[in-house]
Amino acid sequence: MARIILATLSIFIFVSAATICGFGLWLHQEFHKNGPLNNDKIVHIQSGTGLKRIAAQLEKDNIISSAFVFTTKNRLYGEHKNLQAGEYMMPAGISMKGVQQKLLTGDTYHRSITVPEGLTSVEIVELINNTSDMREQVMVIPAQGTLLPETYFYDKNVSRLDVMDRMQKSMSSTLDKLWDKRTVSDDIVSSPEEAIILASIIQKEAGNYEEMPRVAGVFANRLQKNMRLQSDPTVIFAITNGDPEREGYGPLGRRITRKDWEFESPYNTYKYTGLPPGPICHPSKESIKAALNPEKHDYLFFVASGDGGHAFAKTLSEHNRNVAKWRRVRNDAGKSQ
Repeated sequence: MARIILATLSIFIFVSAATICGFGLWLHQEFHKNGPLNNDKIVHIQSGTGLKRIAAQLEKDNIISSAFVFTTKNRLYGEHKNLQAGEYMMPAGISMKGVQQKLLTGDTYHRSITVPEGLTSVEIVELINNTSDMREQVMVIPAQGTLLPETYFYDKNVSRLDVMDRMQKSMSSTLDKLWDKRTVSDDIVSSPEEAIILASIIQKEAGNYEEMPRVAGVFANRLQKNMRLQSDPTVIFAITNGDPEREGYGPLGRRITRKDWEFESPYNTYKYTGLPPGPICHPSKESIKAALNPEKHDYLFFVASGDGGHAFAKTLSEHNRNVAKWRRVRNDAGKSQ
């Protein structure tokens, strides 16, 4: 009788072990195989959501095939307490293991807004207010030159004011770091505020990053000689007050003319020497760096060359020849259109 009981018990243990092993193997395979999701999908796990509700939500959204498998695997290894809330981008075919790893590491999906270099405050506020998935409209226009143009990541329903605050802090910290490494003399740029003013003009004038230090050098030379900067973008800012025309050619809605050079404004660098009273746009890190570290040379003039860059000159006669070349290039381009 004892042998029968022992044999029965052995069979039971064997069957149970085999069942457990088989269940464990099935669980492992289900957890690691590709999921049912056909297209990438964003899912938002609310803060305070428990494992059971997370699994149910994932199954309902067709991201995982079995809430039971997902729940069981996470409980077996005690991972259910470490799953993080947030917005996640789930790629097509992601496995339950892949989903688990995203939730464990907090690999959340971040939306982004890119602020182009050289925009005015009005333009940046318009860009922020027209960006979806944010709350609160920006009602107050920030001071010119206080926001750093770059790409900012944000979560859904973030306050637009918080995003703009980050832009301001980014500009402040960037300026502090670059100011400490400046080589420009104090008679050209005597304060961080003046650095931003000069950088904003460089931003609007330079054709590319490589040109910025050379353009900065031209303005540095003119400032040292007490020459007027004669920068068209300062005149445009004076006329538009930083609120550019939305239609037509450029921010004025037309080409700038010689008559515009007489426009009465302290921002008009054709009428007044020195730097204007404030920035004319929000400059990039590269333009600030150029303003604080201008290239040393003897150039006093520059004009568009027609290839995306500028032709630089040391004398007025040389500059006039470059201007004539530019006009020919512009006229030829107009005829071919």
